Amino acid sequence: MQQSKVLMIYTGGTIGMIEDPETGALMAFDFDHLSDQIPELSRINAELEVVSLGEPIDSSDMCPEIWQNIAQKVVDNYEDYDGFVILHGSDTMAFTASALSFMLQGIKKPVILTGSQLPIGTIRTDGKENLITSIEIAASKIEEESIIQEVAIYFEYSLYRGNRTTKVSAHAFEAFISPNYLDLAVAGVDIKYHPSAFFKTELQELNYKPKMDDRVALMKIFPGFSTEVYKSMFDFQKVKAVVIESFGAGNVPNNTAFFEMIKSYISEGGIVINITQCSSGSVSQGKYANSTMLNQIGVISGGDLTTEAAITKIMYLLGNYSDVEEIKRLMQVSLVGE
Repeated sequence: MQQSKVLMIYTGGTIGMIEDPETGALMAFDFDHLSDQIPELSRINAELEVVSLGEPIDSSDMCPEIWQNIAQKVVDNYEDYDGFVILHGSDTMAFTASALSFMLQGIKKPVILTGSQLPIGTIRTDGKENLITSIEIAASKIEEESIIQEVAIYFEYSLYRGNRTTKVSAHAFEAFISPNYLDLAVAGVDIKYHPSAFFKTELQELNYKPKMDDRVALMKIFPGFSTEVYKSMFDFQKVKAVVIESFGAGNVPNNTAFFEMIKSYISEGGIVINITQCSSGSVSQGKYANSTMLNQIGVISGGDLTTEAAITKIMYLLGNYSDVEEIKRLMQVSLVGE
C-alpha cells in the first residue's frame, strides 16, 4: 500500500514543550527530532514531514494574521500532501479551527488540529496519543479518497468538526466538546468513523479566501449590565459587527435604552448576531417576549453557532463580502457545516 503523505504544521502550544533537565523549565523541542520523543511514529503507514511557522506561538496570541499564515501553508502544499496536522495550543484551538474552515472552503483533504494538556516530554502526557491518532486520521483513505475532508479537532479519543467545537476544561484531558453536533470519529481499539456526520463539499476545487475583518466585538449579557458601558462597542465607525451572548434560548433584559442602542447601530449598517451563552442548545429568537424585540429591530439569530464559529464567521464574511444584506443572509446559512 502506498504511504499517504502528511504535513505537520507546528505553531506552538503545550504539546511542543519538553522539560529542561537542568532547570525544569518548559521549552520548545526540535521537531527535527520528533521521532526521538515519539518512536511509535515510525510504525504509522504515512510519510511525515514537519514545517514550522517560525518561533512557537502562545495560542493566546493567535489572530487573523496567524490564521492566514497557517491557511497559506495548507494552500501552498495542498497538491503535495494527502492530509495536514496542525499542532496548536488548546486555548484558542477552536477559534483557529473555525477560522480555517471558512478560509479553506472546498477542501477534500483532512486538516486536523491537535494539542495536549501536558507537554509531550512528560511521562503522563496526552500529547503522544493525540498526535499519533491525528496523523493516522490525516493519512486515512478509502479507495484513494480521504476519509475526512474538512477541518477537524482531535483531542482525547474524539474527532470533532472544527467549527462545532469549544474548549470546556483547563485541566481535564477531555478538554473539548462538540455541544450540538455528533463526533466525527471515536478512537478506541480501532478508529470508529461516523460517516453520517461528515461534511463533504460541493465545490469542485479549493476556494481560498484568506481575508478576515477584525472589527468585531463580543458582548456577554448579564443581569444589571449598564448600557452606557457598552456604547463605544456599538460605534459603527469602529465596529462593524457585534456578537451578543444572550441568556438561554436568546433572551435579553427588557431594557429600552439597550434596544434603542442596537436599533440605531443596525440602522447605520452594523450587524448584530445573537447566540446563546449556554454550553449547548440554540437561539430561538422570539420564543419569549423580551427576545421578540430583537427580531423587530433586526438582530440576526445565530442558531446553535458556537462563540468561536460566530466570531470567525462574521470576520470572514466582513472580509470577503461588501453587501450588508448578503452578509446577513450568509450568516444564517451553513457554509461548511457550522
